[in-house]
Parts: sequence; structure tokens; C-alpha cells
Amino acid sequence: MIPKEGHLLRIFIGEADRHGGAPLYEWIVKRAKEQGLAGATVLRGIQGYGSKNRIHSAKILDISTDLPIIIEIIDELEKIESFLPIIDEAIPEGLATVEKVEIRFYRFKEKH
Repeated sequence: MIPKEGHLLRIFIGEADRHGGAPLYEWIVKRAKEQGLAGATVLRGIQGYGSKNRIHSAKILDISTDLPIIIEIIDELEKIESFLPIIDEAIPEGLATVEKVEIRFYRFKEKH
């Protein structure tokens, strides 16, 4: 159970980023699960640019192998703050933000 007032950790990386031979976003999601965070979602962007001002795009004529990836994790602030040092060293380039969110519901059905 997470409180009504939670926090959102949003991590911006590239699709081509790797850690230990695996995609970095997969590694981050596995670490989040191991740390008991409430959940994680990985979103693949169709276009974007970052600190190097290089546009990454999914257009047919300009196929990029490094599309933007956003990982969103919502939980209580203390758990997010303790998770950040775990992933910090694994992210050589990217951006991480934390913002306060109001949680309206967090539901799941038990499997029978």
C-alpha cells in the first residue's frame, strides 16, 4: 500500500543505453522490483533530444536506434530516495526528476 501523497521518479535515458550487457531500462526496472517499489512503467518516445541537442526520431526515413526512454516509478518519497543511489552509478547520461503526486487509487485483483 502506498500513501495518498506519493512521489513520481521519472528517469529519461536512451534506448541504446546498456548496463551489464542488458538494456539499462530493463536493469532499472529489475532493481526497482527487487527494492520493493510499488511499480514501474517504461515508455518509448517517438522523438526527443537531450543535453547534446541531437534529435532522436522514429521517422521511417530517419530510423534512430536510440529513441528516448522514460521510466516512471511511483512510491513514497523515502523509498524513492533510497533507490536513487542504487541506480545513480549505472546512468552515465540522462535525467532523473522527482515530483509530488496525489494518488487517487492503486488497485489490483488477486489471482485465483
